[in-house]
Amino acid sequence: MSKADLFGIKIESADDIVVALAGNPNTGKSTVFNSLTGLNQHTGNWPGKTVATAQGKFAYRSKNFILVDLPGTYSLFANSIEEEIARDFICFGKPHVTVVVADATCLERNLNLLLQIMEITNRVVLCVNLLDEAKRKKIRIDLQKLADFLGIPVVGTSARNKTGLEQLKYVVEQVASKKIRPTPFIINYSQKLEKAVQSITHHIQNLVGNEINNKWAALRLIEGDKLLLSSMKDFLGLDLLQNDQLQKELFAARSLIETVNTFEDLSYEITAAIVWAAEKISQNVVTIEDNSYNQLDRKIDDILTSKVFGIPIMIALLGLVFWITIQGANLPSNLLANGFFWFESRLTHLFSQLGTPIWIHDILVLGIYRTLAWVISVMLPPMAIFFPLFTLLEDLGYLPRVAFNLDHYFKKACAHGKQALTMCMGFGCNAAGVISCRIIDSPRERLIAIITNNFVPCNGRFPTLIAIAGIVGIGAAGAYHSFTAALSVLTAIVLGVIITLLVSKILSNTVLKGLPSSFILELPPYRKPQVGKIIVRSIFDRTLFVLGRAVAIAAPAGLLIWCMANFSINNVSLLTHCAQFLDPFAKFIGLDGYIMMAFILGLPANEIVIPILIMSYMAKGSMLELETLTEMRQLFIENGWTWLTGICMMLFSLNHWPCGTTLWTIRRETQSWKWTWISFLVPTITGIVICFITAWTVRLLKLI
Repeated sequence: MSKADLFGIKIESADDIVVALAGNPNTGKSTVFNSLTGLNQHTGNWPGKTVATAQGKFAYRSKNFILVDLPGTYSLFANSIEEEIARDFICFGKPHVTVVVADATCLERNLNLLLQIMEITNRVVLCVNLLDEAKRKKIRIDLQKLADFLGIPVVGTSARNKTGLEQLKYVVEQVASKKIRPTPFIINYSQKLEKAVQSITHHIQNLVGNEINNKWAALRLIEGDKLLLSSMKDFLGLDLLQNDQLQKELFAARSLIETVNTFEDLSYEITAAIVWAAEKISQNVVTIEDNSYNQLDRKIDDILTSKVFGIPIMIALLGLVFWITIQGANLPSNLLANGFFWFESRLTHLFSQLGTPIWIHDILVLGIYRTLAWVISVMLPPMAIFFPLFTLLEDLGYLPRVAFNLDHYFKKACAHGKQALTMCMGFGCNAAGVISCRIIDSPRERLIAIITNNFVPCNGRFPTLIAIAGIVGIGAAGAYHSFTAALSVLTAIVLGVIITLLVSKILSNTVLKGLPSSFILELPPYRKPQVGKIIVRSIFDRTLFVLGRAVAIAAPAGLLIWCMANFSINNVSLLTHCAQFLDPFAKFIGLDGYIMMAFILGLPANEIVIPILIMSYMAKGSMLELETLTEMRQLFIENGWTWLTGICMMLFSLNHWPCGTTLWTIRRETQSWKWTWISFLVPTITGIVICFITAWTVRLLKLI
């Protein structure tokens, strides 16, 4: 088994050349990866981790290359899962070449990661990407001089325009075939530290041979890197903690560094040496001819991240996104629904021609097929609009500004600032929001983000919130107004954010105690978005991925809903029996039994809550939807609704258990049923408490 096999890398031939692709976030690394591999790629998870891996293939000069896209990181000091994965693959996966992608507009910061990688391996190629943006910003980089300083090949690219990629392939092939032998720049640490490292290098050489860079390993072990020891045990089968001689030599080596009293002091010295080297190299190769572009970015940030305008602009922008999503989804949703029902009539005709028993037709068509039709017709159009818009904001560089604006509030709640980004992803789909929690390094804060992600309404809850807003009078006499609907959703979002912060604070003070961790929040330069790639990435990586999970769960739900609506006891359907059982509790919190059953049966997908409720009130055997909100309003009033019922239903829609797709995703992400159940109970209890307080406040004040 090759080293790459240990990381789940699929190698078809022993002659395949494995290339690791590393780099900071926002350097265009994914664009380089996609441009080199095209459609010859697949995704999965790193073995034993929830962090996604992307692998692709490309051919050059009759040779096959396996390109492994490592998680974007700022360093290899293994302070997060992503950094640990990147470090371990470069160190123990033994790629033939490691390509480091750097952003030409901020080279100095990117060199920090490069210098760390060069300490591990000499088979390194630097890809200075985004040269087109650097040129636009009047930033000039002397690539040849940079290569001379670093002692490794340097290739300039503009991946979005496919400029320089052929040269990159050529250099990678030359390094892999050892026709180019890089001699990386060596960082000089203090004399005492160098002496301490040298004192144990020979012993590490005797233990691990050439399996690892001995000097780099000595440096990390002196620093007290326990994760590296764990990785060496996993990949090399060496438990160095049990090696008494090595432990004695480490103690002696640390005693040589008289001025360093703690591991933190030593880490600071190592980091400072790397940062100083990156700064010195950058000063010698980078020339900024005109700083007006950077000044323009700062002027824009002065507005978008200001204490006065930052939050209002963010709310207004999100409101615009939701208005476009709601307004734009109406027509395609109706067209899809009409198309599905047209096809349903064809299916019915086919079953009739085949002489199929009615109960089989009803289960397959009125139960399973109709449920899937509603889920797809309601979910697909909003996601197909929202995710590209969200990805557009991401591509422009606005989302880090959202995190910056909300960071202070999340810190107050003892949560992580990046939770703002995961919360934004939850607007499109809570399952996607849960997956995005991987960007949070701290396990404690990641769990808080996962548990509270359901407090922001996803597009599956938009139809319920919009419809109920119309019929309780927020719209004009129940008439549909997209602006009113968007305003109601925006109000729900603000309430959801407030609840998220409150619950995060409670979790931090109870089951998930701890202090908020610090992190580097990068505000990348504003960039011209790539519309074509945005659409492709958002549709395939997000929309279809989430929709596939929803469909997988909605299909069996359709069967269950049909059975409960059509199987009777004493001429009363099981659905009605259950609703009558739940009715006393439901009315206690401002709802009724049928509403509660609609939410319970809507567990697989929130989109089907309203159709189930209408079906229950009309005593039909299959899901349906009324033509207008006015008809729906009249039906609900006839079944005992008041404005309080509508308000409580909106509140419970905002705060109740996650849908089946999200729960499935939480289980996969946390690898724990315990945290999945907690993620189920926390929003459910919150919703019950809020509805109870609202209902009884109105009743005690005799407002109804």
